[in-house]
Amino acid sequence: MTVPAHPLRRRGRDRRFDLRATALFFLLLAIILCVLAFAARTAAGIVERRPLWAGALLISGVAVAVLCRSRRRRFSAAACARRAARALEEAAETASTSLSVATVAVAVAAPAGTGAPADLLTGAAPAAPGHEAEYLAPEDTQAATVPLHPEAEELTQRLTGGIDYAELDPDGFEQAVADLCVRDACRDVVVEGGPGDLGADVRAVTPDGRRVIIQCKQYCETNKVGSQDMQRFGGTCFTVHEADVAAVVTTSDFTEPALEYARQCGIVCVNGQELQAWTDGTGPSPWERAGVAF
Repeated sequence: MTVPAHPLRRRGRDRRFDLRATALFFLLLAIILCVLAFAARTAAGIVERRPLWAGALLISGVAVAVLCRSRRRRFSAAACARRAARALEEAAETASTSLSVATVAVAVAAPAGTGAPADLLTGAAPAAPGHEAEYLAPEDTQAATVPLHPEAEELTQRLTGGIDYAELDPDGFEQAVADLCVRDACRDVVVEGGPGDLGADVRAVTPDGRRVIIQCKQYCETNKVGSQDMQRFGGTCFTVHEADVAAVVTTSDFTEPALEYARQCGIVCVNGQELQAWTDGTGPSPWERAGVAF
């Protein structure tokens, strides 16, 4: 069998001399040299006749070159800045997530043996249900257990005999509201007014077993309880204090936005006239008003 032979290509094939191409090359080279010579002669003439213009053109050219170079660097710096900003955003998001997880852990953690969630601010576990501190006397500034107040009959006589809430100091006003709770057969009445109480000035348990959280606002007649005060109380009374009945008792009145917010959240509002009626026994208590539209 005969295999046809393929012709081999020569890599180093000799090129033939092309007179036309050579002539064109030298012609273009001559033209370029003439243009360069003309440009150099023109520049020299400008320098001789108008040296200021020549200097200005030279400075402009240098400035353009520097500007182009700075723009390149700026673009590079901008890219680095964008990368750094993305890295910072990712770090901030990671830190925020870690902080949220730590806050939740503190909120749900409890000291060993208590079985109760820790306080959100102090980390201390609240008292177990049924073991709250007893009623506090006005002069007692510490959260200590003291003997119960005198009998409800004596409280009734003292309160119905007339009491001017405007003449009391803030501690005395909170004490008077607590007296009303004791008079109306509430148990485990505690006064907790002061910094860190998270809106719970008075705690009590009603005769039917409901947990009552009361915030006391001793305001003058011209100073009404606003929606901001109501919102701060609404943010803790149910979620933190686990109130069955949440009430705000004031010696003045409430603004319309505050009343609207209270209706939406189920907070009982007791103004000055209603407080006086509660004191005199002619009006309902806050827990009796709960669930009733006024």
